[in-house]
Amino acid sequence: MHDTSTGSDTDTGSGTGSDTRTGSTARPSRRAVLAATAGLTAALTVPTTAQAAPDAADDRRLRALISRMTLQEKVGQLFVMRVYGHSATAPDQADIDANLKEIGVRTAAELIAKYRVGGIIYFTWAHNTRDPHQIAELSDGIQRAALDQPRGLPVLIATDQEHGAVCRIGKPATLFPGAMAIGAGRSRSDARTLGRISGAELRAMGINQDYAPDADVNVNPANPVIGVRSFGADPDAVAALVAAEVKGYQAAGVAATAKHFPGHGDTAVDSHYGFPVITHSRELWEELDAVPFRAAIAAGIDSIMTAHIQFPALDGSGDPATLSRPILTGILRGELGYDGVVITDSLGMQGVRSKYGDDRVPVLALKAGVDQLLNPPSLDVAWNAVLKAVRDGELTEARLDESILRILRLKARRGLLDDPYTRRLGVDRTVGTRSHLAAADRIAERTTTLLVNEGGTLPFDRRREPRVLVLGADPASPSGTTGPPTGVLAAALTGLGFTATALSTGTAPSAATVDKAVAAARDADAVVVATYNVTADSSQRTLVERLLAAGGPVAVVAIRNPYDIAHLPSARAALATYCWTDVELRAAARVIAGRVAPRGRLPVPVQRADDPARVLYPIGHGLTY
Repeated sequence: MHDTSTGSDTDTGSGTGSDTRTGSTARPSRRAVLAATAGLTAALTVPTTAQAAPDAADDRRLRALISRMTLQEKVGQLFVMRVYGHSATAPDQADIDANLKEIGVRTAAELIAKYRVGGIIYFTWAHNTRDPHQIAELSDGIQRAALDQPRGLPVLIATDQEHGAVCRIGKPATLFPGAMAIGAGRSRSDARTLGRISGAELRAMGINQDYAPDADVNVNPANPVIGVRSFGADPDAVAALVAAEVKGYQAAGVAATAKHFPGHGDTAVDSHYGFPVITHSRELWEELDAVPFRAAIAAGIDSIMTAHIQFPALDGSGDPATLSRPILTGILRGELGYDGVVITDSLGMQGVRSKYGDDRVPVLALKAGVDQLLNPPSLDVAWNAVLKAVRDGELTEARLDESILRILRLKARRGLLDDPYTRRLGVDRTVGTRSHLAAADRIAERTTTLLVNEGGTLPFDRRREPRVLVLGADPASPSGTTGPPTGVLAAALTGLGFTATALSTGTAPSAATVDKAVAAARDADAVVVATYNVTADSSQRTLVERLLAAGGPVAVVAIRNPYDIAHLPSARAALATYCWTDVELRAAARVIAGRVAPRGRLPVPVQRADDPARVLYPIGHGLTY
């Protein structure tokens, strides 16, 4: 049975005297680890190109660490788990209750002591990410709890900070445009800057593994789970931006993670809730899906995340790629030559649970070639299943050692075996600084895409059109942004000299709401209407048509999918922002006001709504003033 003792974390102070770390006492000695790994971190500094072959002497030191681990500790090292709470030892009572219900422990410290997990993932909904100093203190508490254990090793602390639609850490951290917006900007330098700044801020808060960038090539406009999380539909363009972002993150000391292998860009099913099937031929996979992953590997990517998709051309067994040895060991490791860490997408997603039980999934994933098992629905079931598989001979301890060696190489390369702790001054000097926020604004200005501008409708002039009504869809804003989108746009336009008011009409406005919006528009000199995922039968179409019929200047802003424009053929002015985070909406406002010229170009084609076989606007389309 595994160890059920709990760890303690008695230091939650902010440090005194000359110690500028978040905590100042109760730091367990790392001498044993450091002695075994002397010089290892420097030797394993990430290269700027393909990952260097591990040094034999360095590996001997890491293997020595592995040789002293118990079987239970080895099993734990393979898991990355969620845990509720803002503190490693003193979370709120509601979070203690949630942990007891879902994991059987009270705190992150108890999770580490009981299961010896090698990684923890932060989520906003798990209350891990209140503010930068709290995040840093949580990270330090987790590392103290881990190093306080016998043969303790530092933890990989991860999160999904893709930027754009998927972001776990919000203001005051710097938030950048999402991947498809970066694709519209077409700048490798901007992608690398995003990775470097975001990586520096994550590292300052004690997060050392980011599940970004998304390396999927989004060729299906109906893709419900990737979409604007992808850099675009051109595999070479996606590959260049993936590689640049990887280099940025890893230069900042954070492990980047390319996802979702072997490619999730052509699905009409969300693998959170179903089991997508990719029908690409092997040849098409080589030309399309594989290209960004090859680029990520060449850039020295630390980790690659699997997809819970069925890909018959690569494996005819019907298994998801996460559980496919032909895909993960045969193709990813064998043909692509990748020897870094392979991590599953969340094991709580339906796509990986539809064929096998929760006790079989982690075992089959390891047999397929996975190293890290992410967020199983029941850690106890998954942990004990792996332990039983080794004891029964289905998995060998040597197989576990292979994965643990890769994980330890990553931890060494990212400096965790030397010092996994944060510093208070590092948070203050790094997270959400004026220069970082300004860089995000400048990058966003290069992404806004002007799709239509008949008769010079845009830019609006604050002298000719001083009163602006901003209305339309107000989806819940991504984590940590101000929102709602209409309010952000109105505030930005007001700051640029207009008198702007906001009116939320929602993603499915009723006839009465449309009437109210049209009446309000009569008192404005110009209208900005935000659209969100417009479809053929969407009442957002009715809203736009009625506003256009009223006769005043109307600018449509597609705040998520650029495909909206195909359903709005009468629009005389239309912009695409690719996401509805504040930084992208503020940039759109500056374009609308003529403060900056639109520079973005479509990274995906927009097909005609009435004939999807024909392209309305091709990749590269974009107007300017």
